[in-house]
Amino acid sequence: MKSVTKSFLYNNIANVIEEQIQEGVLKFGDKLPSVRILKKEYGVSVSTVLEAYYRLEAKSLIEARPRSGYYVVYTETQSFRSPIKTAPKPEPVLKEVTEIIIDFYQRLNDKNLVNLSLGIPSPDLIPVAKLNKTINETVSKLPDGGSYYDTIQGSINLRRQIAQRTLLWGGKLKEDDIVTTTGCTSALSLALMATTKAGDTIIVESPVFFGILQLANALGIKVLELPTDAITGIDIQALKKVIAKQEINAIILMPNFNNPLGSIMPDEHKKEIVSIIQKHQIPLIEDDIYGDVYFGKKRPSTCRYYDNSGLVIWLGSFSKTIAGGYRVGWIAPGKFLAEVLKLKLCLSSSSPTITQEAIANFLANGRYDYHLRKLRQTYYTNSLKYIAAIAAYFPKDTRVSKPKGSFLLWVELNPKIDVSLLYKKALEQGIIFTPGNIFTLQDQYKNCMRLSYGMPWNEKIEEALKKLGALVK
Repeated sequence: MKSVTKSFLYNNIANVIEEQIQEGVLKFGDKLPSVRILKKEYGVSVSTVLEAYYRLEAKSLIEARPRSGYYVVYTETQSFRSPIKTAPKPEPVLKEVTEIIIDFYQRLNDKNLVNLSLGIPSPDLIPVAKLNKTINETVSKLPDGGSYYDTIQGSINLRRQIAQRTLLWGGKLKEDDIVTTTGCTSALSLALMATTKAGDTIIVESPVFFGILQLANALGIKVLELPTDAITGIDIQALKKVIAKQEINAIILMPNFNNPLGSIMPDEHKKEIVSIIQKHQIPLIEDDIYGDVYFGKKRPSTCRYYDNSGLVIWLGSFSKTIAGGYRVGWIAPGKFLAEVLKLKLCLSSSSPTITQEAIANFLANGRYDYHLRKLRQTYYTNSLKYIAAIAAYFPKDTRVSKPKGSFLLWVELNPKIDVSLLYKKALEQGIIFTPGNIFTLQDQYKNCMRLSYGMPWNEKIEEALKKLGALVK
């Protein structure tokens, strides 16, 4: 204990206590060591110990009691039970997505609503000043101020930075393996068009990001939803059974912090899925858009890490971490590189020059990693506060996901709750959330919702959760 480094001592002390709380060594109601004892044990100042305790208080893990000391207030019961493993019907579906999505998008920028549905970080959590500075620096250095077309494959500086970052999960990609795109939706579009045609069938997790359903519908592709666990992801046995019975043309998965469930696929599952697709020669489109937003000690790996066949198409964007409005994403198409380049030439010819180069510079000068460290800490703290609020204000039979990354919670309510009616009543109370039934093409998730904690926590957010819980009750 006494070998704690001098820098950021309070963080180290807080981390030790937090780990003991999360592992159940310290339980709800336990009294923590006094400030005087920790001061002596760690050989630090009183202010350092108090700072550690303040940080734990900010996460709703402990509380101070007058003339008594500090006590653990976090309990696993705050996390409720995990949502039930999903059970969609094993049949391909091709149909238009629900009209509620249109209404949902039209209200996203309504300043009169407390927005619990944000699919991107709040502007308050984005380093706008540093991004603006980077943009100005970039424009001044680019030939003609960046007004020219870039190459079809995209900025080599950005592709090099993305390739270098694959080292964080053991990847060995080179800049020539990557194509830049106008956001992740563009990357998904290119991947689907390169691997499927109208009338084909794809496999997805269930629930699944509604943007994938919209895209499949636009391309005339049938969607087969498979059972998915809120902790470990898609049911591999169900995947094997389906592939053995019918022709599947592609698979789309979000192994790291699935939207909306928040599940993270264990490495052994990723490895097994890659083995399955190689055996049956089925392309796997791996959406890794939330991979950088992890709460653990290291970035989770990818399915692409285990693939040596070129069948895994790895893609992502910076929309969930830096600036959604910049529309900067990428795709590593594997064996489908030539087809993706042809499609990009037809659809957009090139990606915006200035935003690509600005993001490349932001990564190269270390600003991105500094921002990520702060962002992940904020998201983790927010997740604890949301779960604590739901524990306080929602019915006891509520089920909530236990995210280890991202900024999304999947909430499963009593089966008697009609989320469409709840959505309308919440709007009347000045609150918007994402209804669960837009994450499927089937008749399911009518009692579920997705909540975002991608904004600074404040009294307004807590009051909105309190009102929402009252409506549910």
